[in-house]
Amino acid sequence: MAIKMHPSLAVHPGHWLKTEIIEAHRLSVTEAAGLLRVSRQALSTLLNGHVNLSPDMAIRFEKVFGIAADAMIRMQAAWDIKLARERADEIVVERSFVAA
Repeated sequence: MAIKMHPSLAVHPGHWLKTEIIEAHRLSVTEAAGLLRVSRQALSTLLNGHVNLSPDMAIRFEKVFGIAADAMIRMQAAWDIKLARERADEIVVERSFVAA
């Protein structure tokens, strides 16, 4: 049986990275962007939850801060599923029963 995470535990990885990594290391967004070799704007939009964490950015965080990229991508997937479930009533499909 798969482990199910309660939707209230899902958090955008950008917010987590901001508080638990960038602020915990007492870095400014500009300083962190320099370490990651991305623009300040690109990092800021991620940290403020305006864009999703890309695999490329996850690898950058892994290389600089030692956080497993896989874990960050799973955090992004959990966030995406949470958002999709919030609008599940809007998703219309036609049910099909296929015998296995």
